[in-house]
Amino acid sequence: MRALIVALMLSTPACSMNPQYSAPWTVRAVGKAYEARDACLGKHASLHVESGLDVQSVGRAVSANCEAETSALITSSNPHNDTAVTAAIRQDSDFRAKGYVLKARGWNHVRQEIDRDRKD
Repeated sequence: MRALIVALMLSTPACSMNPQYSAPWTVRAVGKAYEARDACLGKHASLHVESGLDVQSVGRAVSANCEAETSALITSSNPHNDTAVTAAIRQDSDFRAKGYVLKARGWNHVRQEIDRDRKD
């Protein structure tokens, strides 16, 4: 009886190890969709560096420009069309877009200061 309990206890963790990798092609597709969305956000954020608009407005515009990539991400990571997941991914895209805008603007300010120092 004791051997049966030990065997059962040892085999239980093996069933629950890495369940997210039960479909590695799905994990890979979601990863590529995230990369494509983030690359798009970064590219479009860098185009709005000189914009005088606030970060919130520019972030929304950048996120809207990357709607195709965001939709591809939603399709690959939300196969059951859960509205909460869709809303969370869209909210994450808006948040990340603002982050890319802030990053691009910050780097541009640093670059301008370096250029100014070189001229002096």
